[in-house]
Amino acid sequence: MSIYVFDAYGTLFDVHAAIAKFNAEAGPDGARMSEIWRGKQLEYTWTLTLAGHYTEFWTLTERALDFALARVPSVPKALKQRLLDAYFKLDAFPDARAALRALKQKGDKTGILSNGSPNMLKGAVDAAGIGGDLDAVLSVDVLKMFKPRPEVYRLVNEHYRCAAGDVTFVSSNRWDVMAGVSVGFRGLWVNRGKMPDEYLDFPPAKTLADLSSLASSA
Repeated sequence: MSIYVFDAYGTLFDVHAAIAKFNAEAGPDGARMSEIWRGKQLEYTWTLTLAGHYTEFWTLTERALDFALARVPSVPKALKQRLLDAYFKLDAFPDARAALRALKQKGDKTGILSNGSPNMLKGAVDAAGIGGDLDAVLSVDVLKMFKPRPEVYRLVNEHYRCAAGDVTFVSSNRWDVMAGVSVGFRGLWVNRGKMPDEYLDFPPAKTLADLSSLASSA
């Protein structure tokens, strides 16, 4: 039996699925607005954590959307509430559903470790219908600090009562994989965006194009 722990947003759940529901109304700049939204959402987690503060992820998600809509005024601000509602129930990547199911069928333990607040994660997990394929959904909210603080990743060890080397940590965020590797996890980088590698001192054990091959290659 192995332990596989996944990042949520961008790894299991498509963070750009919200804007995809409103492409026609958002117009040609919708994708750029969504990229800014995601970038600011992450930036707020890093800057607040570095400054010793904490605001739950849902509030930061809304603030980041406000910023993105202000930066891209061609996207109607009237879409704000519908975008937030869609983000609360993000679509899971099809390969994520299949990978979780395959790992569970092999008898492995699965879980999520996320910046998301508990309500956000429940909304996404329930909407995706993947709750039955997860043994744990761990949120940074219990610590009041965000990734990549090492204390966050140790929540996995505490929950599963395991050593760091027993954990395979899977994320689409290269910085997240770096942080997992730095605490002793086996890191898998899901490079959906075909991005160049970074953090060469903390290499992933494997780089995957998506999660479709995870169960067979694990």
